[in-house]
Amino acid sequence: MVDLATIRAALFVPASRPERFAKAAAAGADAVILDLEDAVGVDDKDAARSALRADFTKRPVIVRINALGTRFHEADLAAVAKLRPDTVMLPKAETSAAVASVANAIAGIPIIALVETARGLSQARHLAASPGVARLAFGSVDFCSDMGCAPLRQVLLPARMELVLASRLAGLPPPIDGVTVNVADPALCHDDARHAYELGMTGKLCIHPGQVEEVKRAFAPSQTEIAWARRILSSGDGAAAIDGEMVDEPVRARARAMMAHVN
Repeated sequence: MVDLATIRAALFVPASRPERFAKAAAAGADAVILDLEDAVGVDDKDAARSALRADFTKRPVIVRINALGTRFHEADLAAVAKLRPDTVMLPKAETSAAVASVANAIAGIPIIALVETARGLSQARHLAASPGVARLAFGSVDFCSDMGCAPLRQVLLPARMELVLASRLAGLPPPIDGVTVNVADPALCHDDARHAYELGMTGKLCIHPGQVEEVKRAFAPSQTEIAWARRILSSGDGAAAIDGEMVDEPVRARARAMMAHVN
């Protein structure tokens, strides 16, 4: 079974473009998301469903289906139940009942619940605790549209922190952050991912191959952080003063967690 906690950079590719599947995997993403939803036009839904496959990579394959209540949802469920990808991403996740409906249809395939609406955020703790849900993700663009708010870090801070808290309470891996829509500025994507990392998220959705390495780099401890962690872990046990900082077991636990992400 795939360890979803290790997914940092997950790259979307339209399921209607099978010639791009292997290229997406070659970009180095931790997972490839075959998208049946936003990236596929209405007239191409059937063809996209028929093009689904998972044999183009050894990396985890995620399929984002269309939301419950759309006319494409049931056919998508049938397609993923047949394909059995590593994970299914449920957009517009809002209720435990919706998650249960999907979980029953796909029989044991883990679900990433994509929180994209005010209602979804209000139910985030219930979603995280729902059987079948393996991780939460933030659909920040759709969330801003639903809320009528600006896509600014300070505006979305409460939403991101709620997803981090909901995941922690349910014992899930930390959530995956939403996309950076500007694909021309890799540095911006890196900064967005670093912001998510600092909030306690451990992954980010990507929409362009050029974003992948920036995201992976952002979610790895910096050299300064690694040096700090090593100093902390060399301090023995009990209370100690390191670089003017009082160090005890909670600080060491943070340092150990940081070093666990060092290759």
